[in-house]
Amino acid sequence: MRLLLVEDEKKVSSFVARGLAEERFAVDVAPDGQSGLELATTYHYDLVILDLMLPKLDGSEVLRRIRTQNAQVPVLILTARDTVADKVGNFEAGADDYLTKPFAFAELLVRVKALLRRGPVSRSSVVRVGDLELDRLSQLVRRSGRRIDLTSKEYSLLEYLISNAGRVLSRTMIVEHVWDQSFNGVTNIVDVYVRHLRIKVDDPFEQKLIRTVRGVGYTVIQGTPQ
Repeated sequence: MRLLLVEDEKKVSSFVARGLAEERFAVDVAPDGQSGLELATTYHYDLVILDLMLPKLDGSEVLRRIRTQNAQVPVLILTARDTVADKVGNFEAGADDYLTKPFAFAELLVRVKALLRRGPVSRSSVVRVGDLELDRLSQLVRRSGRRIDLTSKEYSLLEYLISNAGRVLSRTMIVEHVWDQSFNGVTNIVDVYVRHLRIKVDDPFEQKLIRTVRGVGYTVIQGTPQ
């Protein structure tokens, strides 16, 4: 599952992102409200963790704008603002949960998992592209009913590709989203892992889903995610 963390404090964002990654979540981090809003309204996320006191655009405004475009994505507020007025105002604006700083990671993790289990997210946890099926909750992958065993990184790469089916993803985008690091233009890690995926996901089947866009990157064809 892919989460978006909108947090300007580097120590907090690193701590949270590292902990969630250890729990096998893919995490994108936005350091300000404007970039957080752009990511939240451009890409598919299973949950957004949102600070309120953000540069460029206040978190409460980010929440309101997200809700005008995506009524379903769960949003967990993570902030030092602890007044009743802040909590009530943000719940009324569409927040699904509210956790104040300082916090224990164990509590954050419990709340994240609870939000992912309930509501529209749990009902739409299965993504299908053609005859390929990926369950974000169980992290099981099947094609034509046949189970496909993937490593953690192979799964994260496949999830990112099929969540953006029909869209060309550059190697830079893939490295930044799947490996959470900057692309230096030298490493061939993306090509290596795509080759691993093709062996498992495409080679045994007549219809090939993963396509190379020469000079750019990769895309998954055959319909759109459901």
